[in-house]
Amino acid sequence: MSSDSPTSGFVAFVGAGPGDPNLLTLRAAELLGKADAVVLGEEAHRPLLRHCREGVQVVEGDDVKAGVVKRAKGGQVVVRLCAGDPMLFSSITEEVAACAAAEVDFEIVPGVPPATAVLTYAGIPPATAVPEFRIVDAAHEQDWDHHAACRGTLVIYNGLGDAVAIGKALIAGGKPDTTPVAVSSGGTTTEQYTVVSSLGRLQADLKHAGFTEPALIVVGEAVGLRDKLSWFETKPLFGWRVLVPRTKEQSRSLSEQLVAYGAVPEEVPTISVEPPRTPQQMDRAIKGLVTGRYEWVAFTSANAVKAVREKFEEYGLDARAFAGLKVAAVGDATARALVEFGVKPDLLPSGEQSSEGLVAEWPPYDSMLDPINRVLLPRADISTDTLVAGLTELGWECDDVTAYRTVRAAPPPAPIREAIKGGGFDAVLFTSSSTVRNLVGIAGKPHNVTVIAVIGPQTAKTAEEFGLRVDVMADKPSASALAAALAEFGAKQRQAALAAGDTPRRPSQNRRGARRRRP
Repeated sequence: MSSDSPTSGFVAFVGAGPGDPNLLTLRAAELLGKADAVVLGEEAHRPLLRHCREGVQVVEGDDVKAGVVKRAKGGQVVVRLCAGDPMLFSSITEEVAACAAAEVDFEIVPGVPPATAVLTYAGIPPATAVPEFRIVDAAHEQDWDHHAACRGTLVIYNGLGDAVAIGKALIAGGKPDTTPVAVSSGGTTTEQYTVVSSLGRLQADLKHAGFTEPALIVVGEAVGLRDKLSWFETKPLFGWRVLVPRTKEQSRSLSEQLVAYGAVPEEVPTISVEPPRTPQQMDRAIKGLVTGRYEWVAFTSANAVKAVREKFEEYGLDARAFAGLKVAAVGDATARALVEFGVKPDLLPSGEQSSEGLVAEWPPYDSMLDPINRVLLPRADISTDTLVAGLTELGWECDDVTAYRTVRAAPPPAPIREAIKGGGFDAVLFTSSSTVRNLVGIAGKPHNVTVIAVIGPQTAKTAEEFGLRVDVMADKPSASALAAALAEFGAKQRQAALAAGDTPRRPSQNRRGARRRRP
């Protein structure tokens, strides 16, 4: 049974795909958005909860068969997440039968199967000129002689533990020992790892690979096309473990960009943003903004925009209160925060995005053009005086107001601290001098094999004062530019290794005692 718009008890068995949370069908996302309860098939599916409503019940370790029926009978919309495609080597047959027996409406939503997605992410076309594509579950297969006759591509599920024996059985069944084989684990995620071998060399090549399930074995000539078609594992930061030491709110978009480059970002907040100790100064500033005290308002961070926005909401105000005011933003990220608020900045540096860059383009005060000579600067408690000094020299009077405080965050868990000091991270991104000071303060100095990437000269100077070697600097002071600069660095490192005839290695693999099995 099925329901396009479930309004009562209903169960959806939803294919969650092979690993990449973005490989989800539109129907699956729609149902997750309507769910009252979501049954996680495995912990790896947790990122899919971002599609759910706030307050959705997340069910783990439940008696699934009884649990989904009971919830649906109680009127809930239940989404049962299933790995890959629910109907390929299905493990939900009994649960579906239980729904049918209980006369509970249900729907089965197909998912992207690993048999095609993992191969595609590994650069192996599922079907080539030979139009035969065969999928086998090794857990229920004994007749390898039959599969040795497959002239196209043979994909084997659940065969990792018996991979060598399967290879020998296929050779015994008539497959040439030179037949290409690929083994891929962690498919479609930034943990993906693929080894290319042949049936005859499989035992030697897998000996130190350290594979874990879920993994796929691919046998056939299509494997030979991987050198030309590999696009995922050749990303500039593929597999790099990158430390992002910012507040959680700030690091989200940066982490998404790093994932696009193939990295595995790890968000470790070093700064906690808190309201000012005494709110009266901000209260007076907001009242002055509304009553016409200021000609300009200058924002030097997205956090400052957020602080003013929250004060507006407290007073029942919105972006219309900026009518008649000129608004300046120090950079693109701050400008985006203003646009989201409904305010288009009048001034944005065309060159260096910093306080110096803003002052360089700020018009001097002109009593004939400017009825008011006062500027509001809602900023952090630790901001420098560069902007105030520059605007004062241009004839403006500044109300420098503490809109928020930045305080050092709590130390990260012990395994993170050990990875930072022991070289477990491939790179760390420093987006301000305070992130340098705070990270070293709460977790220690990054290992010398770790690539240090900084957002600008001042942050570089602070890093060097702490004895860190700066490897990468953004061409403009934005988090997006910093991530792009690190990706360019990673691409050059990869190209240099390939040009020298070496296998590209991540920086963390160059530390003493690092495991050397993976490229």
